[in-house]
Amino acid sequence: MYERDVLARNWRRPGKGTIPSVPAERDLVVEDADSGFCGAVVACDKEAVTLEDRFGRRRLFPLAPAAFLLEGKPVTLVRPAPAAARAPRRSASGSVAVEGLRARVARESRIYVEGVHDAALVEKIWGHDLRVEGVVVEYLEGVDDLPAIVEEFGPAPGRRLGVLVDHLVEGSKESRIAARVTSPHVLVVGHPFIDIWQAVKPSVLRIPAWPDVPRGVPWKEGVIAALGWRLEPAEAWRRILGAVSTYSDLEPSLLGRVEELIDFVTSPEEDG
Repeated sequence: MYERDVLARNWRRPGKGTIPSVPAERDLVVEDADSGFCGAVVACDKEAVTLEDRFGRRRLFPLAPAAFLLEGKPVTLVRPAPAAARAPRRSASGSVAVEGLRARVARESRIYVEGVHDAALVEKIWGHDLRVEGVVVEYLEGVDDLPAIVEEFGPAPGRRLGVLVDHLVEGSKESRIAARVTSPHVLVVGHPFIDIWQAVKPSVLRIPAWPDVPRGVPWKEGVIAALGWRLEPAEAWRRILGAVSTYSDLEPSLLGRVEELIDFVTSPEEDG
């Protein structure tokens, strides 16, 4: 059953380096050269290895030099090196992922974003974090009625509202509307982009930059035309969202604002 007669020479005292050392990894199948007991490794310490045969019988053998046969050839089993500590898994937002997550019961606090595309992007990157914290994200379909929406929500201690606004820059219509919201239990923040599409780094889509769209031209349609995409806006968004996998695919000016909102609505000072 062997390529050559292992007893035809003094194989238990071979020349230096002729017998390989093999880590006794779990499930490795070897044969004890003296007794002929063949089995899989089920345990190993610094002095001995435990083998289990196909009938479930277990035997302990010392880790002696050239004491085992692997595929008919003599080997020296050695204790496996300790496995390196596994780095904690990260969520798409870069936070430490919670293994075996069960979503927390939703808080009364909420985060509002302008549109369905904003909500989809926030969910893709921060969805894990939001479920850990029990935060629900809803979309407004614009901010023109933001003061009335805030009043209807009824912010209060333990019932905070965070709002993410597109194109929140000085002098814009959005900035004037946001200034009318004064409740201490509401935080309105925004990014400088005309649309949430621009928060995705151009390099992720393999384009040099987001194109400038002339005034009077619908922004999404103008971008699609300038890029030469023969797509409807919904199809274009699916392409954009599909290219995004982690927080590093987004512009920092969006990342910071979303993290700020999550911190605001989950502040422990507002619990209970």
